[in-house]
Amino acid sequence: MQERKEGLIMQFIVEDAESHLNIKVTESRIDAAIATLFKDKLREIVVKNRKPVHLDMGSVDFMDSSGLGAMIAVRKSLPDNLALVLLALTPNVERVFRLTRMDSVFDIQPLTAQKEPRE
Repeated sequence: MQERKEGLIMQFIVEDAESHLNIKVTESRIDAAIATLFKDKLREIVVKNRKPVHLDMGSVDFMDSSGLGAMIAVRKSLPDNLALVLLALTPNVERVFRLTRMDSVFDIQPLTAQKEPRE
């Protein structure tokens, strides 16, 4: 899914699993330059689908306070009964969550935690 705004393209890879949405963030940076577009597009996807979200952030190498604010806004837009699980945080991004104590608010897991056994 792509969205263009003032020369910026925001892309997510969205896979609809039965029990949840798998969304892969393809941006390497979530900062002030794209935070609003990131928040708006991601919120549109998660609100429209009304399913728990597994957000693969393995490609994101940098996140600033604007990016963190966007993540909080997306989380708040979900009903309480729908989970937002953050997967595969890089060390720099994980540090942002830990230093702001948002690691106690968000469900953060390694990417392998998302994999379901296939029969």
